[in-house]
Amino acid sequence: MPKNSKVTQREHSSEHVTESVADLLALEEPVDYKQSVLNVAGEAGGKQKAVEEELDAEDRPAWNSKLQYILAQIGFSVGLGNIWRFPYLCQKNGGGAYLVPYLVLLIIIGIPLFFLELAVGQRIRRGSIGVWHYVCPRLGGIGFSSCIVCLFVGLYYNVIIGWSIFYFFKSFQYPLPWSECPVVRNGSVAVVEAECEKSSATTYFWYREALDISDSISESGGLNWKMTLCLLVAWSIVGMAVVKGIQSSGKVMYFSSLFPYVVLACFLVRGLLLRGAVDGILHMFTPKLDKMLDPQVWREAATQVFFALGLGFGGVIAFSSYNKQDNNCHFDAALVSFINFFTSVLATLVVFAVLGFKANIMNEKCVVENAEKILGYLNSNVLSRDLIPPHVNFSHLTTKDYMEMYNVIMTVKEDQFSALGLDPCLLEDELDKSVQGTGLAFIAFTEAMTHFPASPFWSVMFFLMLINLGLGSMIGTMAGITTPIIDTFKVPKEMFTVGCCVFAFFVGLLFVQRSGNYFVTMFDDYSATLPLTLIVILENIAVAWIYGTKKFMQELTEMLGFRPYRFYFYMWKFVSPLCMAILTTASVIQLGVMPPGYSAWIKEEAAERYLYFPNWAMALLITLIVVATLPIPVVFVLRHFHLLSDGSNTLSVSYKKGRMMKDISNLEENDETRFILSKVPSEAPSPMPTHRSYLGPGSTSPLETGGNPNGRYGSGYLLASTPESEL
Repeated sequence: MPKNSKVTQREHSSEHVTESVADLLALEEPVDYKQSVLNVAGEAGGKQKAVEEELDAEDRPAWNSKLQYILAQIGFSVGLGNIWRFPYLCQKNGGGAYLVPYLVLLIIIGIPLFFLELAVGQRIRRGSIGVWHYVCPRLGGIGFSSCIVCLFVGLYYNVIIGWSIFYFFKSFQYPLPWSECPVVRNGSVAVVEAECEKSSATTYFWYREALDISDSISESGGLNWKMTLCLLVAWSIVGMAVVKGIQSSGKVMYFSSLFPYVVLACFLVRGLLLRGAVDGILHMFTPKLDKMLDPQVWREAATQVFFALGLGFGGVIAFSSYNKQDNNCHFDAALVSFINFFTSVLATLVVFAVLGFKANIMNEKCVVENAEKILGYLNSNVLSRDLIPPHVNFSHLTTKDYMEMYNVIMTVKEDQFSALGLDPCLLEDELDKSVQGTGLAFIAFTEAMTHFPASPFWSVMFFLMLINLGLGSMIGTMAGITTPIIDTFKVPKEMFTVGCCVFAFFVGLLFVQRSGNYFVTMFDDYSATLPLTLIVILENIAVAWIYGTKKFMQELTEMLGFRPYRFYFYMWKFVSPLCMAILTTASVIQLGVMPPGYSAWIKEEAAERYLYFPNWAMALLITLIVVATLPIPVVFVLRHFHLLSDGSNTLSVSYKKGRMMKDISNLEENDETRFILSKVPSEAPSPMPTHRSYLGPGSTSPLETGGNPNGRYGSGYLLASTPESEL
C-alpha cells in the first residue's frame, strides 16, 4: 500500500479521512472493518451526510396490515374505467367475444408486468425514480416520465371526481333535476327548452347545466364557477387523504375500496329485478366472434389492461415499496389482477342490466310515438285502415303488434314508406347504441335511474360510488408522484404533498372552462397512452434484457423463498416485449390514419359532432407527449456520456481509528452485515445490481476484481449496497 494513502493515514492519525468509494474500490487493499469507524456518505454541495445516521433517522412507513395494502392496490387499479370504459368496450367489440382477447392479454402482459412492478418496488423499497435508477441508471428517466404521466392523469382525473361531486349534491331532490326538460316562458307562453327538447333531459342537464359547454375547444367561454368549486372540493379531499402518506391514505382505503362493491352488489340485485334486465345481459354476453379477429379490438384490450392495472404510473411501485421484503407479491399480483377483472365484469353486468331496462322503456316510448304517427295518417286518409291487422288495439299496443303493423305498411307502401318517417323500434337497436366514458355514467345511466323507484337514493349511492372509485385511483396516482420525489430529493412530505395539490388545482382550471371537457378528452385519450406504453415496455426491457431475467428470477427466489413459475421468465423475456412493441406500433399507426379529434356538443343542433383538433391544440398535444417521454432520452444521453453521475462518484467512506459508532464487537457474525447495512432483517439490502452499484465513469465492475471473502465487492470494506446509499 502506498505510504501516503489515506488508509495508511488512518493507521497513524485520529483525524477523519474521506475518500470516494470509486477510488477505494480501485486503489485500496482490504482492511479490517471491525477496527474502523465506517461511514458511507454522498457529497452534495460540498456537504456530507452519513448514511448510517440517515438510516437510523429514517423510519420508512409500512402498511398496518396486509389487508390495508391489498385494498390500496385494489383501490388504485379499480377505478372509473372499470365502470364506464370496460362495459363500453364490451358493447363496442362484440359483447362476450371481447372477454377473450382481454383475458389473454391480461395473462400474458398484465399479470407478468404487474408482478414485475410489485417485485421491484418491494425489493428496492423506493419509488419509481429510485427503482429504475437502481436497476439501470441509463434508463433512470423512466421514473421521471412516470411522475409526469401521473401528473397529467391526476389533473383531469380529479375533474371527473368534481363532476361526480356536483351530481352527488344535485341528487338530494325529488324529482331528480335531470328527469325532465326545463320549461321557459316566452311572454305568457310556457315552452320546453328547445335544446333539451331536441336531445333529452339527461343530455341537456349534462351539457348545459353541469358543463355549460362551448361549441368547440377554441371557444373557452370562461370558467364554470360551479365546477371550479367542485374541483376545489375534490382536491381538498385528495389532499387530506394523502397528506400523511400511507398513514392517512391507508385508512381511507378501507372505505373507498370496499364501498363501491357494496353499491355494485345493490345495483346488481336491483337491476336483475328490473323489466328488461335479462335482455341487456344476454345482449352483452352474446359473442360476435368476427370481432375477435379485428386487430383494433386487441389493441383496445391491451390498452385497457394497462390502464386497469395502473401499469407504468408508478403507483403500484410506490405502494409495494412500503412492504416487508418477505411479502408474497407473487400472490398479490394474481389476486389484485383477477379482482380487477371480476370488478369489470360485475360492473358490466350492472350496466347492461340497467341499460336493458332503459332500452325497453325507450323502445316502448318509440312504439307509442310511432303509433301516434300512424293514427294521424289514418285520420288524414294517408293510410287505409285495411292495413291495420284487426287484432291491433292502439290503446294497448304491444311491441309485437307494432312490428306486425310496421311490416305490413312497409310492404304495401314500399315506394312512399320513407316519407312516412316511421321507426322500426327494435330493442336490438337501443341496446347497440354505444355510449362511452362520461356519456355512459352521466347520461345513459343517470337517465335509467330516473325510472327507478326512490330514484334520488340510487342516484346518491351511484355518485358516491364514483367519488370513492376516483378517490382510490387518485391516491395511487398521487403516490406515483410524491413517493419517488420524496425518496429521491428528501423534500418534506406534508409540504410537498400540499404544494402538489395546490399546483394541480390551479393547472386544473384549464378543465373547468366551458371548453374544459374537450381538454379532458385530449388528456385522457391521447396524452398519456403513448408515453405510458413506452414506459411499460422500457420497464420490461430494463429488467428482462439489461439487468437479466435469470438474475431477476434468482433475486425473486431469495426474496420470496420460492422460485416463481417459469412462465414469467418467458413472458418477461420474449412475449410481453413483443406484444408491447406491436401495441406501440399500432398506436402510432392509428394516430397517423385517424387524426386526433373530439366530440363537440353543438348547441344549435342539440347534437354531437366529431371535430378534429385545431393546429394549436395538436401542437399542445404533441408537446404533452414529448414532455412526458423527454426524461427517458435525456437521462440516457447524460449518463451514457458521463455528463450525469449515477451517484457512485459522490459516495465516500469516512473512517477514524480507535472509535466505534456502535458496539459491534458483541454482534454475531451473521449480524454484522445487518448492522452495517440495515436496521432490521426485512430491510436487508437488495443485492440486485451489484455489478454496477458503485461504478463511476470509466470504472471497472467490482465483480471483476478479486473475490475477497471480507466483502462482496472484492474490497476489505463491507459497503452498503442498499438503495438508500445510492440515491
